[in-house]
Amino acid sequence: MATIFYSIMGEGRGHAARARTVVEQLRDRHRIVLYTSHDALEFLEKQYGDSDDVAVRAIPGLKFHYTGKRLDLTKTIREGLAMWWGQNKLVEPLVEDIRGEQPQLVVSDFEPLMARAAHRTGVPVLSFDHQHFLIAYDLSALPLWLRAWAKSMTLAIRMFGIGQQKTVVSGFFHPPLRKGHEDVVQVGPMLRPTIRGREPTDGDFILSYLRRQTPERVVDMLANLGTPVRVYGLGSRSPHDQVEFFEVDEASFTKALVSCRAVVAAAGNQLLGEALYLGKPFFALPEGKHFEQCINAHFLKKLGGGDWAAIEKVNKSQLDDFLRATDEYRANLCGRREEFDGNDAAVAAIEAMLHNGVGE
Repeated sequence: MATIFYSIMGEGRGHAARARTVVEQLRDRHRIVLYTSHDALEFLEKQYGDSDDVAVRAIPGLKFHYTGKRLDLTKTIREGLAMWWGQNKLVEPLVEDIRGEQPQLVVSDFEPLMARAAHRTGVPVLSFDHQHFLIAYDLSALPLWLRAWAKSMTLAIRMFGIGQQKTVVSGFFHPPLRKGHEDVVQVGPMLRPTIRGREPTDGDFILSYLRRQTPERVVDMLANLGTPVRVYGLGSRSPHDQVEFFEVDEASFTKALVSCRAVVAAAGNQLLGEALYLGKPFFALPEGKHFEQCINAHFLKKLGGGDWAAIEKVNKSQLDDFLRATDEYRANLCGRREEFDGNDAAVAAIEAMLHNGVGE
């Protein structure tokens, strides 16, 4: 039995859901200590707060900032740089944890502090996230404006300083690897135990997961689609025409995802991967300045699983067109479940790293 320190970006729930899937497949044979912040900390504490074999510990973490209901890139980057410059003070307690508990491996899901602590103590680091596709993948198929952003983010990701010996990228799309990155392991989405193996059904409602910053006009559009819509992520509210609002609850949300007609939601890699695995047509609503999600949305359309529009600009006719085409999207996804299941390959890469030190 090995001890694995697993650090996770705390913004949103996608990183935490991916980590939980890995934990569930490793916890029967390894001791795992999770380090995270913000949304992921809340989520993982609920899952493992009373566990004997999985520990959850809080650390500082990067967070997206908003002005009004728009992503404030300037403030987000400024505070991220402040955290980067103050890293030495933040890393020292993690160095002490490593020295005291002597993990055999650090896994980093786009979280840099534990990786820095591992470098100081000689513990190997495996990077397992979605974001490193920006460095490793050939993105020449993207529109010029997204390629330009991806190129600019390459330096930012390198400055993040994970400095891994092995890289595993989880995503629902797999373009060719760039020259010099042929050793990167590409795996499909990480499927939660409550999703993997489930047989989907086609209900009469649309499932929507929205961030709290979502403009109200988007909710109004959903209310006028002429079909029932179940919205998660905006908290509890009174019904609005055919829109019902639900608190985020894993069991309820999973049941809705398995049985919905289609999904209209933000373009996070985790939810996209699970929906595509279940064969659900997806209309993605990335924020216009959330370029990573715009790239996800672009590849969603390219593989034939749905369509997208920036949440600030989406109009009802685009949603109507999407609903009319759901049968076509569903047919495009038929028979492709294995393409969207990366669980076994990801766990194999982690086990190889434990066995060989730097993977195979």
